[in-house]
Amino acid sequence: MGKYVPHVIILACLVATFFMYNHQLGAIPLLTLAAYLFYLGTKQAIYLKKSK
Repeated sequence: MGKYVPHVIILACLVATFFMYNHQLGAIPLLTLAAYLFYLGTKQAIYLKKSK
């Protein structure tokens, strides 16, 4: 289950962007998605640094 959570979060942000874009609020889920992807990238970089 743990490996599907990032996919579900990204999909939820994309769906939220689709529905909120009509109300001129499309930037909110996109910023959330950008922050989440930054978190995942930082987590991966720390993991790779520790494994060497």
